Amino acid sequence: MRPVLLGVRSLSRVLELAAPARRCCSGVSGKGVRVRFAPSPTGFLHLGGLRTALYNYLFAKKNGGSFILRLEDTDRSRLVPGAAESIEDMLEWAGITPDESPRRGGPCGPYEQSRRLDLYRAAAQALLDSGAAYRCFCTPQRLELLKKEALRSRQTPRYDNRCRHLTEKQVQEKMSRDSPYVVRFCLSKGAQPFQDLVYGWIQHDVASVEGDPVIIKGDGFPTYHLANVVDDNSMNVSHVLRGAEWLISTAKHLLLYQALGWEPPQYAHLPLLLNKDGTKLSKRQGDIFIQHYAQSGYLSDALLDLITNCGSGFTENQMGRTLDTLIQQYDLEKTSTHSALLDLDKLPEFNRIHLTQWIDGAETREQLVTQLRTLVQDAYGDLVLDKEHIERILLLRKGHVCRLTDLLSPAYSYLWVRPSVPGEQLHSLSREASEIASMAVRLLQDPSNEFTAEMLNGELRSRLHQLKETKFSSAMTLLRLMLSGQEHGPSVAEMMLSLGPQESVIRLQNTLSN
Repeated sequence: MRPVLLGVRSLSRVLELAAPARRCCSGVSGKGVRVRFAPSPTGFLHLGGLRTALYNYLFAKKNGGSFILRLEDTDRSRLVPGAAESIEDMLEWAGITPDESPRRGGPCGPYEQSRRLDLYRAAAQALLDSGAAYRCFCTPQRLELLKKEALRSRQTPRYDNRCRHLTEKQVQEKMSRDSPYVVRFCLSKGAQPFQDLVYGWIQHDVASVEGDPVIIKGDGFPTYHLANVVDDNSMNVSHVLRGAEWLISTAKHLLLYQALGWEPPQYAHLPLLLNKDGTKLSKRQGDIFIQHYAQSGYLSDALLDLITNCGSGFTENQMGRTLDTLIQQYDLEKTSTHSALLDLDKLPEFNRIHLTQWIDGAETREQLVTQLRTLVQDAYGDLVLDKEHIERILLLRKGHVCRLTDLLSPAYSYLWVRPSVPGEQLHSLSREASEIASMAVRLLQDPSNEFTAEMLNGELRSRLHQLKETKFSSAMTLLRLMLSGQEHGPSVAEMMLSLGPQESVIRLQNTLSN
């Protein structure tokens, strides 16, 4: 199958969108910071992608600019169903919502490359017309043979640019026979150095180590190199912040800009995100995907804090930074060229700190109450849980749990369901079980008492000392069992505070009636 390129009339109409004099898309000023995150929906959003998106977002918001999400979905054979929607879902979950995206729209849409094919074909036609690109009719078999010969000679495989030298007559003859072809870009030797905002001055003579790259494939879809140049130009992208793995391709992209007569954006390549032992993050690791952390009960603030804490772009590393703080502190000039080592073992502690901050905030605590109610109902059935009860538990367990899901563990089941404790088990601990329970009920129902941990601890100790035949520790174990069904756990006073006086009385009275 051969690519479909545009005729002269349609070509001129499409190129108006990308001409140097009209670089920006409709409705977008040519001034100001515009950055983009352009993942491929051939997989779900992972930690490395989230970090790239975050740094683009921070740079945009720090400079009063726009953050664009563009999906590079031209590799149709590798698309993963649901990945495109999930990528935007996870960005919204993380709080780094794009200003322009497939879902939100914007003045430079569409934001899926598969819907922008006319632009790429028009740019390819312009390159063909100027002689900066050519049609390549080499068969896959010939290309595979070139690769094998290079490997046999211990050389790096590269295309030999054979079709660059075809005459116009030879090209027309092959096209008249409907011979399949791709479009390749002519790499010119002696590339000029460029300044990367992180790595400094870079010079890479790509033509000396690579053959001419394909820019339009046989199915009519563009390759990454052409598509991202055309889109960055037509979307008026001012800065490209992307992973350091693309640094070697930048010289190629700058040659495309030069051939098309467009002004390139400024480039900043971010160092790689690696495991703490220096190994590469692998997508085969189940815990590399953002969905895993969202479903596991981690807060987005904690994840963003962790991946910036291990990297650079900040004067100092500190725990507990919110997204607003990250925006204020971010400085692209402080980005290091050293790889960032990610220690995921620290995430629970980061989450504990951020969960504490969320509990302290009235608005965020309201969100946690709603989330925890849903989690409890899913785990224990359709329980009726009032807001005050859940809020009280959050405040009491603040700083003790790392995630909301920790409150669903068996040790905390007493917070949500009433225990059923056989009377024989109670009396095996103390013959004075009924008297101990009655004493605790009178304490809880006394309106003159202030319901605090200090008061409960003091009164329980004072009143239990009056019972001669029961040790204090045994009596507390007994009360804990009555309240929770567990012989071990938080202090009795803390349990009473968590349950509230009314619920504590009901549970104690239930044991008296057994």
